[in-house]
Amino acid sequence: MKIFYTLLSCLIFTSCFNVERNCSDYKTGTFQFNYLEDGVEKTGKFVRTEAYSIDYFDGRIDSSSVRWINDCEFILTNLHPKSNQEKKSIHMKIVSTTNDSYTFEYKYAVKESNRPDRVVKGVAQKID
Repeated sequence: MKIFYTLLSCLIFTSCFNVERNCSDYKTGTFQFNYLEDGVEKTGKFVRTEAYSIDYFDGRIDSSSVRWINDCEFILTNLHPKSNQEKKSIHMKIVSTTNDSYTFEYKYAVKESNRPDRVVKGVAQKID
């Protein structure tokens, strides 16, 4: 019985843990992030305003519209898609924040019926 109460106490204390999310601090600004491409780690940069996101990676510049769902979630839609893949909107979610970075996850905004959802996680650091 003593073990039961100990486990119950641990469960109660761990379920009260809240992840810090000050998402409004990361709605706009200049950010950088690391990503893998063909097994090589690279660094990308993007500038986000309330309505747009401008991405700089691999010597290319790309722009997307930003539609905020709430303070921690938004939809990115490419403004000038060059392929059917780029036409798909992306659902971004800020999972947690720190003083100068946030952890995010993203997936396609519309689920494809013949494929499982692929959720990708990453960390963006605010540089300005």
